[in-house]
Amino acid sequence: MDLGLSVFPIRIIFFLALFPVAFFWLRRTWRILVKKDFSEVALKKGLPPPNAEKYAPYEMAINGIAGVVMVVVIVFVLLGLLDYDTWVAIAGSTLWVKLFASFALGRQAHGLGPAKKKPAAGK
Repeated sequence: MDLGLSVFPIRIIFFLALFPVAFFWLRRTWRILVKKDFSEVALKKGLPPPNAEKYAPYEMAINGIAGVVMVVVIVFVLLGLLDYDTWVAIAGSTLWVKLFASFALGRQAHGLGPAKKKPAAGK
């Protein structure tokens, strides 16, 4: 069943999506490493943990490695060194591993269970 649609535009869109993804991940690495901005470290519900600087090196490594892999994929695709199936597999795997690693770090930093309520002062 041929729908008459070409997959070429989808490939281009996916390739162009690698640019902002790599930019945001490397920008996060820069903010943690150089600016010492820990506001985006180990987020859970959009909030960093109280001791974000403790988890900053891990978040920086996760974002840095993933960002560099994306930049390498972009460069290799532009140079014609990777075919479509290979660079999509590398980029997709990197994306999912980074998302799962950041999610796990956020849960580790905030604790795995629900927040514990402090007992009332009068009791």
